[in-house]
Amino acid sequence: MDSGPMLRRMQAVLQREMVREFLAEFMSTYVMMVFGLGSVAHMVLGDKKFGSYLGVNLGFGFGVAMGVHVAGGISGAHMNAAVTFSNCALGRMPWKKFPVYVLGQFLGSFSAAASTYLLFYRAIDQFSGGELLVTGPTSTANIFATYLPEHMTLWWGFLDEVFLTGMLQLCIFAITDKRNSPALKGTEALVIGVLVCVIGISLGMNSGYAINPSRDLPPRFFTFIAGWGQQVFRAGDNWWWVPVVAPLLGAYLGGIVYLPQGEIKNTR
Repeated sequence: MDSGPMLRRMQAVLQREMVREFLAEFMSTYVMMVFGLGSVAHMVLGDKKFGSYLGVNLGFGFGVAMGVHVAGGISGAHMNAAVTFSNCALGRMPWKKFPVYVLGQFLGSFSAAASTYLLFYRAIDQFSGGELLVTGPTSTANIFATYLPEHMTLWWGFLDEVFLTGMLQLCIFAITDKRNSPALKGTEALVIGVLVCVIGISLGMNSGYAINPSRDLPPRFFTFIAGWGQQVFRAGDNWWWVPVVAPLLGAYLGGIVYLPQGEIKNTR
């Protein structure tokens, strides 16, 4: 059987812009999430020798940097449905790309959660005593998704996620704005990674700084089907929807705050 025509058709499909962008978002989000979730697993499952809160911030920060290197030249490596939403809402990319980007991000994030579970399965089982819990001293669901600490309420957490994602989007626009004072060419990935790390170090304790629906919802859904059960959606007064909705609003507001500055600067 001649496989030549089939290979040519597959190559033609893979060369289509939308397909390449979908695969780029899938791969970049997968890379970011494997490093990020792995760093959380070290903090939750290991002792101080293996993990720490600083390690989590570095894991996600450098994970973002690696993700940008994987796909920045193809799709922009959003790796974040809120960033994609704000770019569409502010007219920087067409809405027809929104579902393509988000689907790639969600599948990449879900796959990263599954990979992390397989890699740390024995450690999770030993730490939890074979019982998959969402709350309590031996809970392990927090490896994969964010959960509110006791000192926070649902709506304070909502406002926290709006503010943090607004800061994220505002700074991303500044870092990549060639009309302003952008990061040096070739350093954008590192600077964006540092940005994520700084947000976590300085502002992350209140809500776990999901700041990204693609980071939180797919892994949470994975834990639901992997054995943690419905409590992953019920915990924290049904907190699960906040890391989905609040970042969309925050990214849009952060973009609005920054973009007029760029326009003013461009008219001078």
